[in-house]
Amino acid sequence: MLLPGTGSDEVFVRAVFERPLRALGVPLIAPPPPPGAALADGYLATLDALADEHGELLVGGISFGAHLAAEWAVRNPRRCGGLLAALPAWNGVPGPAPASLAAMLTADLVARSGVDAALAQTAGSPGWLRAELDRAWRRHGDGLADGLRAAAGRPSPTLAELARLDVPAGIGTCTDDPVHPTKVAAEWAGALPRGVLGETTLTALGADRESLGRATVLAFLRASKTR
Repeated sequence: MLLPGTGSDEVFVRAVFERPLRALGVPLIAPPPPPGAALADGYLATLDALADEHGELLVGGISFGAHLAAEWAVRNPRRCGGLLAALPAWNGVPGPAPASLAAMLTADLVARSGVDAALAQTAGSPGWLRAELDRAWRRHGDGLADGLRAAAGRPSPTLAELARLDVPAGIGTCTDDPVHPTKVAAEWAGALPRGVLGETTLTALGADRESLGRATVLAFLRASKTR
């Protein structure tokens, strides 16, 4: 089961991961985001229910979705068969992490002025990203601001916690992404006993959403061969 990032949705997750996973014969489960402040706890409960039904899970996500998947895996190491974590944004408490600050500022703007005003602030972003945000933010509806705040303030697993998660782990990064620094992704990959870093770029992602999925899945395959 793979989870989307802050303010994103399962449509983007499918665009990134569906075909790379299908090439391995792995079906993608990507449910829509729980509404508002229930974002994190709702997804964690869904992971629990899925593991109760199917047993061991391959879990992962993008940005905040990667954080939640890793959080669940750390809590449930015997039910986690592997981790696909694309674009992790911080370790432990978010502090001044760019992704956390951006989510909080966006939440305040949405609450104060509405989603159209927040989307207007993305005018300098690449066209593909503006289109993704326009779709996903509107789908979140009235729960967008609360969902952004829930993500912005939630700690990710610490590096010490990741170091206890002995499963194959592919960590994907875009080396030109200042909001999801490669330094963080490299720290995750270095902390995980079987972590491997896979690299692409935002430029490549803009032209081909699957580039991030491929980089993460290929890193996972390399991690699966380590012991």
